[in-house]
Amino acid sequence: MQNAPPDAIDTSLVRRVLVTKLRHHGDVLLASPVFTVLKRALPSAEIDALVYRETAPMLEGHPAIAQIFTIDREWKRRGVVSQFRAEAGLLRSLRARRYDLVVHLTEHPRGAWVTRLLRPRYAVARELPGAHWLWRSSFSHYYRLPRARPRHTVECNLDALRRLGLQPAMADRRLVLVPGERDAARARELLAQNGLERRGFIQLHPGSRWLFKCWTAESYAALIEAMVADGWQIVVTGAPDARERELVDEILSLVPERCRLSVANLTSALSLGELSALTRDARAFVGVDSAPMHIAAAMGTPVVALFGPSGDVEWGPWQVPHRIVASIEHPCRPCGNDGCGGGKVSECLTTLPFERVHAALLQVLAETEQRLSP
Repeated sequence: MQNAPPDAIDTSLVRRVLVTKLRHHGDVLLASPVFTVLKRALPSAEIDALVYRETAPMLEGHPAIAQIFTIDREWKRRGVVSQFRAEAGLLRSLRARRYDLVVHLTEHPRGAWVTRLLRPRYAVARELPGAHWLWRSSFSHYYRLPRARPRHTVECNLDALRRLGLQPAMADRRLVLVPGERDAARARELLAQNGLERRGFIQLHPGSRWLFKCWTAESYAALIEAMVADGWQIVVTGAPDARERELVDEILSLVPERCRLSVANLTSALSLGELSALTRDARAFVGVDSAPMHIAAAMGTPVVALFGPSGDVEWGPWQVPHRIVASIEHPCRPCGNDGCGGGKVSECLTTLPFERVHAALLQVLAETEQRLSP
C-alpha cells in the first residue's frame, strides 16, 4: 500500500478546486501539469485557475480546466475606486464557485487573503520559514521544497499535491498547451507566405523579458550564418517589445547579405497562441531561458537552450529532447543575479562561443531525425 500523509484530504469532499499561479507566462505554463494531476485524482471535480490576465493564454484550452479567472495588473493604475470594484467583482465570482480546495503555487500574499475570504475546506501553500502570522494561519497544509538541492519547477509545483496525498503519475507530468484553430491557421498562413514547410525550419528566439539572460547579437548572427550554411531556413521570433525588436534588428544587420533570403523575421507578428502553433511546426528551437523555450518544450519541439545566471536544473526544457549550453568557465553560475554584479550583462552568457551552440543544435537534430521527420 502506498504511504500517504496522515492529514491527506478526503477526495470525496472536493467538488471544486481553485489553483492560483500569480507569476509570468513561463511559470504559469510550468504549472499546467498540476491541473492534469488534479483531474485524474478528482475526476468529478471542477478545477479553476486564477492567474494574471496576460498569462491566461498559457492555460486556455487545457482540458482539465473548467474556468480561468484573471487579475489585471492595470487595475491598480485606474484609481482606488475602479480597482476596488474590479477586485470585489472578482471575489464575488470566486465565492460563487464555493471551492473546497485552494492550491496556491506562489509566495504571493494575495493567496493568503483569497483563501481566508473563500474559506475552503482545504488549502495548501508553500512552507515559508519565518513567514508572517497571516501566511502561517491561512492554509490547512504546507508543502516543503528540497532543503539542499534544487529540483525542476514542475516537480516543485506538484509537491503541493503530494502534500495533500495526491501522487502524480509520470504520464500526467507533461506540459499542456493547446493552440486554437485560428492560431494554427494563422501560423500556417505565415509559413506559406514565407515559403516555409512544416519541420523545414529552425526557430530562433533571441530575446527575453530580461535582457541579462540574452546572448550577444554577434553570436546570434554567426549562428544564423552557420545554420544557413547547413541548408536550413530560419524563423526569428520575438515579443512586441522595443528592446527585443532592437536586439533582433541588430542581429539581422550583422547577418551576411547572402544569408538573408533564408531568414524570416516574425518578431512582434505573433500572438502567444500563434507563436505556440508556429513553434509546434519548427524542426528545432534555439533560445534562452524564457517562456518561448517552455512553449517549445510543451509543443514537443527539440530545444537548444542557453543558460546563464538562471538555473537549468529548475528551469530547463521539460520532457523534450534538448541540449543545454552553459558556461564551463564560470563556477559562479547560476548566480541568480541580473548580470554580473547586478550590471545587467552576464559574462557567463556573453562569452559562450557560437560553435558550442551550433554543435548542440546539430546533435539534437541528429538525435531526433527519425522521430520528427515531416
